[in-house]
Amino acid sequence: MAHSEEITTRHSTVEEWTRALAESVGSPGGGAGAGVMLAIAASLTSMVAGYTEADGDQQDHLQELLTRAQDLRKSALQLADDDASASRAFGAAFRLEAGSKRDAAIREASLGAARSSATLGDRAIDAIEDLRWLAENGNSALIADVVVAFGALRAAVTGARTNVSFDLATLRSAGLSLEEIREQQPALWATVERLDAGIERIDAEVAAVDHRAAPTDAL
Repeated sequence: MAHSEEITTRHSTVEEWTRALAESVGSPGGGAGAGVMLAIAASLTSMVAGYTEADGDQQDHLQELLTRAQDLRKSALQLADDDASASRAFGAAFRLEAGSKRDAAIREASLGAARSSATLGDRAIDAIEDLRWLAENGNSALIADVVVAFGALRAAVTGARTNVSFDLATLRSAGLSLEEIREQQPALWATVERLDAGIERIDAEVAAVDHRAAPTDAL
């Protein structure tokens, strides 16, 4: 297998990529994994949409939904690879000798990683509504696939939320307090709260249809 730095989601097999993920190098890491989970959610969304029939205005909406899901699958894989690159920069910053240069590198790498995860999280939140629509209007025989897609989407949102929070907190290594970080990075700080709300929404959507996806639970 090539070195893990040469592994990408688009040019490696699943076996190669997951083997690289299993290595103790951190690139790809959890953030890239969240990107792959988003791609899985988008793929399942696309599959269910493809099996769904609709008439009139709903057909137009369904086609738009399908296009969004197909585009998201591709962009999610790119986001996974972008995160892997951010992870390499993150590790390189911490390997520098203590001093102002190291502090500046940590700050730049931490913010870069946080922004990458925030972008991924925002894309994941945008996908919730399409899955909700499929849960209500999609092919009923595939409701279990919708719930699996919600699970993958939740993993993506959770991963993004945790990574944004962790990366922001890492700025303390450059001499900042959490209060200073919140004041200096209000948009990224607010992203954590927005992603928390996204997780709650996903849980509510799954709870609303779980009786259809897993009916044996009712016995």
